[in-house]
Amino acid sequence: MKGWILYKDSASGLKPEAYEVHRLLKAAEENGIEMQVVKPEQFELIVTRDDRKSVLLDGEVVPLPDFLLPRMGAGTTYFAMAVIRHLERLGVHTFNSSESIDTVKDKLYSSQILAEMDIPFPKTMLAKYPIDVNFVEKQFGFPLIIKILTGSKGSGVFLSENRTNFIDLMELIRVTKSYANFILQEFISSSRGHDLRVFVIGGRVVACMERIATDGNFKANFSRGGEVRQFEITAEIEWLATETARIFGLDIAGIDLLFDGDHFKICEANSSPGFEGIESCCDIDIPKEIYNFIRIRLGMYEDNE
Repeated sequence: MKGWILYKDSASGLKPEAYEVHRLLKAAEENGIEMQVVKPEQFELIVTRDDRKSVLLDGEVVPLPDFLLPRMGAGTTYFAMAVIRHLERLGVHTFNSSESIDTVKDKLYSSQILAEMDIPFPKTMLAKYPIDVNFVEKQFGFPLIIKILTGSKGSGVFLSENRTNFIDLMELIRVTKSYANFILQEFISSSRGHDLRVFVIGGRVVACMERIATDGNFKANFSRGGEVRQFEITAEIEWLATETARIFGLDIAGIDLLFDGDHFKICEANSSPGFEGIESCCDIDIPKEIYNFIRIRLGMYEDNE
């Protein structure tokens, strides 16, 4: 079985902190899977009827892999998305698909889908200029969350504590980037400083962890220094995570849940979830789970026996 990992860096440029890619490569070697890290800029795409000769890697026509693992998430550029779509149309299985990656990249669009499917999530509004502060305060009150439409690992997410702070932040955004697209979102106070990351593979929850901020911040991402600990998977957590992954068409997903009193709301879905934190606190080998799922999906499981 042969696969490619589509990543922002090539194999020669991998940094030590690229934990997930290094783990995927090591696990592949241990399980007899031929894996190669490629970056979008290595590709030349030629739209032709000549099928597999329409993809060139480093200027050469190469045999295509059995599957592709895109690992760029919210940072997936237009060119990277074009590479994924092109490979899909040549019969390469992608985990996740271009459609699912594109959907969850857009936080407003994904919220609209959750609303349509009656999945609990924070009340959300697309911001527009000029900002009607009175309307925003009436709809959301303060504090409230401000998010750029794409982002990951807690980047591009801000907490506006009060009306004055909100006005100042809106003015800053207007002056520095007047065409920025962002959303306003209800602040779930009971989840301040902690949330859940649920890892879903092939429609099955494989692990769940609680992330806890250690610096008083409202964000608890492991990548930002938050503590993590294993969390019991309840029926509600399992259903919310698997249903959200199914709705978005994600084969591999990190579903983030907010504590909402005794229940939960969906914060967001990630198409390229990190798993260093979840492996550190849960008895789980994420790359092994991913490869086992892919073998079964491709009907190649017996090749590993």
